[in-house]
Amino acid sequence: MQKIGVFVCWCGSNIAATVDVEAVSQALAQEPGVVFSTNYQYMCSQTGQDLIRDKIKEYGLTGVVVCSCSPRMHENTFRKTCEKAGLNPYMVEIANIREQCSWIHKDKAEATEKAIILGRAAIAKVQLNAPLQAGTSPVKKRALVIGGGIAGIQTALDIADAGFQVDIVEKKPTIGGKMTQIDKTFPTLDCAACILTPKMVDCAQNENIHIYAYSEVEAVKGFVGNFKVTIRKKARFVDTTKCTGCGLCTEKCPQKKVPNEFNLGLDNRRAIYIPFAQAVPKVATIDPDYCNMLKNGKCGVCAKVCGANAIDYKQQDELIEEEYGAIVAATGFNPIDLSKFNEFGYSQSPDVVSSLEFERLMNAAGPTGGTLLRPSDGKHPHTIVFVQCVGSRCDGGEKGKPYCSKICCMYTAKHAMLCREKYPDTDVYVFYIDVRTPGKNFDEFYRRAVEEYGVHYIKGMVGKVVPENGKLKVQASDLLDNRQLHIDADMVVLAAAIEPDKSARPLATMLTASMDTNDFFTEAHPKLRPVESPTAGIFLSGACQGPKDIPETVAQAGAAASKVIGLLSKDHLLCNPCTAQPDEMMCNGCSSCEKVCPYGAITYIDKEFRGPNRTTLLRRVAQVNPAVCQGCGACTVACMSGAMDLKGFSNRQIMAEVDAICK
Repeated sequence: MQKIGVFVCWCGSNIAATVDVEAVSQALAQEPGVVFSTNYQYMCSQTGQDLIRDKIKEYGLTGVVVCSCSPRMHENTFRKTCEKAGLNPYMVEIANIREQCSWIHKDKAEATEKAIILGRAAIAKVQLNAPLQAGTSPVKKRALVIGGGIAGIQTALDIADAGFQVDIVEKKPTIGGKMTQIDKTFPTLDCAACILTPKMVDCAQNENIHIYAYSEVEAVKGFVGNFKVTIRKKARFVDTTKCTGCGLCTEKCPQKKVPNEFNLGLDNRRAIYIPFAQAVPKVATIDPDYCNMLKNGKCGVCAKVCGANAIDYKQQDELIEEEYGAIVAATGFNPIDLSKFNEFGYSQSPDVVSSLEFERLMNAAGPTGGTLLRPSDGKHPHTIVFVQCVGSRCDGGEKGKPYCSKICCMYTAKHAMLCREKYPDTDVYVFYIDVRTPGKNFDEFYRRAVEEYGVHYIKGMVGKVVPENGKLKVQASDLLDNRQLHIDADMVVLAAAIEPDKSARPLATMLTASMDTNDFFTEAHPKLRPVESPTAGIFLSGACQGPKDIPETVAQAGAAASKVIGLLSKDHLLCNPCTAQPDEMMCNGCSSCEKVCPYGAITYIDKEFRGPNRTTLLRRVAQVNPAVCQGCGACTVACMSGAMDLKGFSNRQIMAEVDAICK
């Protein structure tokens, strides 16, 4: 029989306000095997931890149950406390009486009864617990950053500066991400390219960084410290080791009418192209969807004019396999599809543009050379209407997103200020629901737009935009003056909501990382572990985890890098001892467990068994590699013969908890 100690935490008023903690500790003291039971205001405090250590030694406790908050919060804290007192850390069980009890109940008697039941279940489990010992596994001292935007670049630079090897995988032909398309940054209005391009060059020149541009992650296997990743390096049909980036091929290519995705389709490029002047790596790429030579074998002009002989029409995709100790997801964001918003006329008029398209029209390296011209006729617009929250903060439906996109208020203020500064004859109207400016100096920036630049901010929503006789008829409401407005605009700019990149969901599946309902990566804990995924060894950087501006993205990139550096600095990691364990006598060799294992920890071997009349039988049975197994439990569910069990969470232990709850 175990000697169990029960420690009930008040968690200040978080638990004690709804649960009678004294009644819980008294009731659990009557359970079989419990030799000590008490309650304390803050069990996770130094005094609370000292109390646990003292009672372990005083009563010779062989098991501990802590009734407190979620094990995600403090399970590791209490395990370390018990380990210091000489108790095996896996003889500790947490009964979650905060999130699963006090926070969701209002009736104190009901909450108290449920807390007793949860504590009783934990006691039943710890009765069957056995001491477990964690093994070790080596750490591959190399990191992978998936995504080459400002988040991925900053993360890679920080890791590389600490002396570790880093690979950046970017699906576009160049690193840089969305920031390469931006003209100025708020709230300082400094040049985005002047900030970003030196960092891009630093990445290319850093001996610890290798860039896989125009590449995608194909598969991820393994576990923290030992990930095995397959990278598909897509065929550029240009030898990157020979190409000098001179651009002659891009000038001579006869196929001129390819929509330029860098300028969001506002102009055209050639079938062979370099995305922009400061691209890294600065090498040409042939678009196979438009190249006449690749489609029908008729052309070859680029190969004829290339003095470096870099053109290779027979180039194939290349699969590269690498090992990494840590992986950082930095997949970024995209604006939502505005074609669904017919009320704003985005699909009916070229003069209704997204904010990112407007950014390109204002950019000196954009399709109009920095001169603001209407896409329809190339004339200067004199009245511009900005519409905020297009697709953001939508209550429901498939058109928009329920969350605030966070950056729209500030970049709209920036666009309005730049318009008024460069073209003082332009009337600028901004229709908004709320103006949200929470960052440092952000509110002052917005006030400058109103007070110094004379931008007309109107609280209300635009109901309809109708193209008519070369104008955009804007129908809107002014909620403060309680009136309807009709504005004849030359251009309408829609502040589109942002969403995670489409690659995020399949990547999360490969990484076995968690995502929320909006396809943003979920952090392990929003306050204590904001840049870590619940999956060990996977870290989050930038807007893949939620909407962020550039300063916040860079800060999170540095935080993710510091976590990676801390991981890679270790020679060995402690393995999870709660691993799968097959019963060879029950295993029928069906392979169900092997098929569902996301870590590839299960293999099969032929093993000899003694049969009747001392005959030798050869049977196929499952074998688990404990260094690879992460204890997810998928195999125990899939095993039809019940041969697979999980240390620390065996079927017997789980059923004991169920019995304790039901009695």
